[in-house]
Amino acid sequence: MLSLRIDGELLERLRQHAAKRGMSVQDYVVRTLIRDDFDQRFQTAVEETERFYGVR
Repeated sequence: MLSLRIDGELLERLRQHAAKRGMSVQDYVVRTLIRDDFDQRFQTAVEETERFYGVR
């Protein structure tokens, strides 16, 4: 379980972004967190591969 406290302005922005995608705010936030986590893991994998092959 994840609990967040956010101000009204940010909540409204999240509502707008979620509505554009036909999603709830909760689903929008979770998908954003998952996407960011994947991006970070992918970048780490690329960096490790480059170090292994001496690309850098």
